[in-house]
Amino acid sequence: MPDEHGIEALSGIEGLRVFRHSPRLPPEAADAEVLIPDFLGGEALNLVDRLPKLRLVQLLTTGADAWAGRLPDHIMLSTCRGAHGGSSAEWVVGALLTFYREFTAFDAARRVGKWTPHTTDTLQDKRILVIGAGDLGHQLRRRFDAFDARTTLVASRARDGVHGVDELPALLPEHDAVVLVVPLTEATTRMVDKKFLSLLPDGAIVVNAARGPVVDTDALLAELTSGRLRAALDVTDPEPLPADHPLWTAPNIVITPHVAGNSAGHRARAYRVAAAEIARFAAGKAPLNLLRGAY
Repeated sequence: MPDEHGIEALSGIEGLRVFRHSPRLPPEAADAEVLIPDFLGGEALNLVDRLPKLRLVQLLTTGADAWAGRLPDHIMLSTCRGAHGGSSAEWVVGALLTFYREFTAFDAARRVGKWTPHTTDTLQDKRILVIGAGDLGHQLRRRFDAFDARTTLVASRARDGVHGVDELPALLPEHDAVVLVVPLTEATTRMVDKKFLSLLPDGAIVVNAARGPVVDTDALLAELTSGRLRAALDVTDPEPLPADHPLWTAPNIVITPHVAGNSAGHRARAYRVAAAEIARFAAGKAPLNLLRGAY
């Protein structure tokens, strides 16, 4: 594992020997069966070939795009689903409230000493389309329920209470905002393209809390520049966003630097999930968060 926090979190699991792989790989690595990379630590991929007994990579993040499809078939990959959904859902709600309650406009008025009372929009009664029906999707539905908004969940396949992605052409025109919380896969790359955006009603808000390449940046820029759509982005393509990129100066947009899940206590929450997954593995059971590719 990458740090002392992990050693402490896993110290109570019977039968484990725990050690750090950074700043250098110790001799004990020859016997290691589990690897925990650091947050967004795709660089740990170069350790895999040096761990001959490795059977499980346990991530501290929900996103697995740096690892998916890059491990030998005999090595399992488990995500940290359940650790960061609450914080990310909080960010999504905050982003939508920023638009509907016009916090940015009121702050701009404050900066020049203007008192500008007027009626704003509201999150209440809004129709929110959430694409991604995993932990974060369900966390969002709970929070939107508290605001009296109406949530529609979409996943790669339809199931009880969840629509299938094939229904999007009919669903998009009927919603005030679309929230993206899907993994980055071949199927979701550029999912939000010119056609997708064209189906949204005027004034709709696109919220990307997934990965930047889920959205076609040029197509989104065109809609923002025309003034037809709005967007809240915690992730971008490219990322980090270059200082001269036109997204910075586009109208109708809120951008944060990939921080939706990065809140106080995120490391402790991640290690609690990781410890539970590794305890199952140590007991001869399959981890619950094994990556399966669907959303």
